[in-house]
Amino acid sequence: MSAREEILQRVRAGLGKGDAAARRAAAEACMSNPARGPQPQLAGDRVARFAGKALSLASSAERVGCAMEVPAAVARYLAEHCLPSQAVATGDVADLDWIGAGIEVATRVAVDADQTGISGCFCAIAETGTLLLLSGPQTPASVSLLPETHIAVVPVGRIVATMEDAFALLRAEHGGLPRAVNFISGPSRTGDIEQTIVLGAHGPCRVHLILCGESS
Repeated sequence: MSAREEILQRVRAGLGKGDAAARRAAAEACMSNPARGPQPQLAGDRVARFAGKALSLASSAERVGCAMEVPAAVARYLAEHCLPSQAVATGDVADLDWIGAGIEVATRVAVDADQTGISGCFCAIAETGTLLLLSGPQTPASVSLLPETHIAVVPVGRIVATMEDAFALLRAEHGGLPRAVNFISGPSRTGDIEQTIVLGAHGPCRVHLILCGESS
């Protein structure tokens, strides 16, 4: 028996927890069919609710009709903010016509020199104006976390009502969790110094959302 197993066995015995395998099975059964607590009833258009909450969190947003219009919308945003026409992007948005919009896009992890990161998202949450991003080989988390400007492409058909709906969608489509799940609610911020809110302290100082597609 290893020292680790010996210590854990003593802890289990001291807590009087009994059969660890049975407790694990009960916990897994509970997690596979989680009970939902009280949730708000969201009235009105879900896309408008998401956009409104995102704006209240200091994000900006633009609505376009389809994914083909996204590169032009990104080019307008970069020009309006005097940002260079270069960006790093995740693989889920790499096939858009960036060259046609005059944007040089590299599909890779972000590095310190990257000023703009463009990503898709797994889904978005109308209740809080939050993006849900999953890490993976094609969707490195650094693209949305390291550059000062993060532009996210949000298909309106992937906007769900609540956090519980987002996790239900994740379980339905992926089964288990990836290595990292990132929730993004506007630009990075902190109030550590004299309780004054500062944007961009630990991540992007600008978050721009491009909502694409028609509402269902």
